[in-house]
Amino acid sequence: MAGRINDEDVKAVRDAVPIDAVVSDYLQLRNAGGGNLKGLCPFHDEKSPSFHVSPSKGFYHCFGCQEGGDTLDFVMKQEHLSFSEAVERLAAQAGITLRYEQGGYGRASQAGERTRLVEAHKAAAEYFVEQLSSPEAEIGRRFLGERGFDQAAAERFGVGYAPAGWDHAARFLRGRGFTDKELLASGIAQDGRRGPIDRFRGRLIWPIRDITGEVVGFGARRLREDDQGPKYLNTPETPIYRKSQVLYGIDLAKKDIAKDNRAVVVEGYTDVMACHLAGVGTAIATCGTAFGEGHIKILRRLLMDNSRSEVVFTFDGDAAGQKAALRAFEDDQKFASKTWIAITPDGRDPCDLRLEEGDEAVRELVGGRTPLFEFAIHSVVAEHNLDTAEGRSAALEAAVPIVGQIKDGSIQHEYAVRLAGLVGIPDEQFVVRRVATLARWQREGGRVRGPAIQLRSPAHRAERELLKVALQFPQFVAPAFDAYGEDEFTGPPYAVARRTIADAGGTESADDGFLARVREAAPDDAVRALVTELAVEPLDLPRRRQREAQLYAGELLVKVRLAAVERRATELESTARRLEAQGDPGAGAVRQEMWTLQQYRTALLGRGAAALYG
Repeated sequence: MAGRINDEDVKAVRDAVPIDAVVSDYLQLRNAGGGNLKGLCPFHDEKSPSFHVSPSKGFYHCFGCQEGGDTLDFVMKQEHLSFSEAVERLAAQAGITLRYEQGGYGRASQAGERTRLVEAHKAAAEYFVEQLSSPEAEIGRRFLGERGFDQAAAERFGVGYAPAGWDHAARFLRGRGFTDKELLASGIAQDGRRGPIDRFRGRLIWPIRDITGEVVGFGARRLREDDQGPKYLNTPETPIYRKSQVLYGIDLAKKDIAKDNRAVVVEGYTDVMACHLAGVGTAIATCGTAFGEGHIKILRRLLMDNSRSEVVFTFDGDAAGQKAALRAFEDDQKFASKTWIAITPDGRDPCDLRLEEGDEAVRELVGGRTPLFEFAIHSVVAEHNLDTAEGRSAALEAAVPIVGQIKDGSIQHEYAVRLAGLVGIPDEQFVVRRVATLARWQREGGRVRGPAIQLRSPAHRAERELLKVALQFPQFVAPAFDAYGEDEFTGPPYAVARRTIADAGGTESADDGFLARVREAAPDDAVRALVTELAVEPLDLPRRRQREAQLYAGELLVKVRLAAVERRATELESTARRLEAQGDPGAGAVRQEMWTLQQYRTALLGRGAAALYG
């Protein structure tokens, strides 16, 4: 068995690979202020960025789903890796040779399953590329050439060829040290009567890479008439390949998608190649499945859902293609408002268009896009006979729900007016009211949720901010903060966070390992996630006051203490009145405590944080 990775090497890996560099492989990050970055969370579906990264502290936290941790936590969660696999992956990126506790250097003799499957795919991809230059692969080279792709294009996209024999690739991979079990698990091979045989035989091969550029599967195109298999054969579902969560070309397109705020969705591998070679570097395609929710999540994280972002679908305009484009966004109409349709002339795909009319025609195809909602409305209305009153009524009822799904009120109104004209109804306001009524019903239907306690309410703001300062700038609140009781934090989770800081030694003992100690002292994962969240969230300071963090810390100490004093004073006033009504002599002592408390309140108001130190 492989030994445990040396602790010093684990620390070296954490230090060597910046967390923002790792996260940027999966989503677009933008400035969040205070030295932090933000983007759309890769762990849950969200419409606006709540995922924050703190490069200086090496932590990330999502304020939407509460996922948080360090670089290794992120890689483990995102790629479904074990701890050792995550360390090995980042070590390979950083060029660090790992040591294992049982001795020896390099990768463990029995690396994790995912690591081994990725290595098998990398080796297989290299093998297929080599085979494309073989005499047998002439048919594959001719196929590429007939579609306008030369050798340089094939190399750019890693296109290869799988020999027609039963087990050429399997034997090659066995020679590289991969077991039959690994070959079958990878999907590169399948069970035969005498052992594993190649899944892809006599076909042109496209490597399918994840967003980080690692090969996780293959797409294979039939070349010969005697091949009885499907036109395109893809890797089956495996531990590293899920077709609903993979987009072909995303590794090549992700930077342009983020830069141009646009993604172009095409139907196949050759269409992606044609678009990229024509200068549309944002093109991607699904891998043998309809465009769905998982694909939307990938693109949203790159596009950031800002007002300028676009997703452009290209297809031949048939009924199946139209329905696929509309269905993709049934549950996500906010994203749909930024979605466009580009119908290819005469039913040609981008590959054929480029071959017949050149690169400029492909670029014009994308440039001539139509908004999804406009396309959807026209498509639905076209299915009805507008020459009859019954047909116009049916068309209106079919199209109104589409317009009602538009979240932007001004755009919704504009499309309602357009719909009235399209259907031929003179009373525009009738259509506008019909749409508005349906939209309101859709909005109010079935959305009842909310946390038991609003921790971000004004009542808890100072407590939250004070805890953030204590974790991010402990030197600004020590030692006064350590004297604050849990009862001074009225939000129960905040009270537990205060206790956790105390259990970790308090702010006065803060050093480089302070945050790590606080996270370790957390009683459960929920508190640990809250600590990470508070350590990453920027202080709620205007930009002009960013340099006044120390002064801000003093203000927060006073606010939280004053609030506690006010609560205590209210309690004492109630107690004193009750005792006085009963003629109890103890009321005098309570009034004396109230006087002392009032003096302390006056000192806090007059001297500020200085009053906390005597």
